[in-house]
Amino acid sequence: MNLKGQVAIVTGAGRGIGRAIALQLAGQGAQVACWDVDRDQAEETAARVSDQGPKGLAAVVDVTDPQAVMAAADAVLEAFSRIDILVNNAGITRDNLLIRMSPEQWDQVLAVNLKGAFHCIQAVARSMMKQRSGRIINVASVVGIIGNPGQANYCASKAGLIGLTKSAARELAPRCITVNAVAPGYIATEMTRELGEKIKEAFLQATPLGRPGQPEDVARVISFLVSEGAGYITGQVINVDGGMLMS
Repeated sequence: MNLKGQVAIVTGAGRGIGRAIALQLAGQGAQVACWDVDRDQAEETAARVSDQGPKGLAAVVDVTDPQAVMAAADAVLEAFSRIDILVNNAGITRDNLLIRMSPEQWDQVLAVNLKGAFHCIQAVARSMMKQRSGRIINVASVVGIIGNPGQANYCASKAGLIGLTKSAARELAPRCITVNAVAPGYIATEMTRELGEKIKEAFLQATPLGRPGQPEDVARVISFLVSEGAGYITGQVINVDGGMLMS
């Protein structure tokens, strides 16, 4: 799974799963543009990418802003002359029970998790179509398939991301661009550490392997999906969940 000479964009690369993805791709030789809303975290990830040999490029990017996304994509093209890989990982939660959820909580999550991915795909698709190659990965979630109490907005955004994945896969396949999604289960990250102990225990009980996954578990699957070996895989949702979903 050699990615030497390829250029990747990873959104939400400042920490957690996003950072693990950026470092995994860099370890296989890809140059990585690390996008995040937190400048310090983006720069730290980019520095760690560069420590592995490939060039890391940090950028503060709000994926809810289409003009900012397009400008950042243009900057990547200017720096590296191509974009081969896009990983839409940026995501937030604003949890609340459905009857108490504010319109702002709903809109914020959909804007980042779903609309942000749409903006990023639009920003890179044209250059990928011209070069007749590309890999796009959307980081969804198992709760986008099964739902979860208190996360109607998050679940809706991740379910929408799966639909976006399948539609984009059909549209871009004629130009040899694959589009897939990974759906992590209970992964040990900064985000999941904020969950209550009862919720964590419930996730563990629903996971046959009996432990939380690590960000690197997700990153390794993505590294395969963006490789040459996955060239005949598109429109798929790969669960990385310790067996939580087996249907």
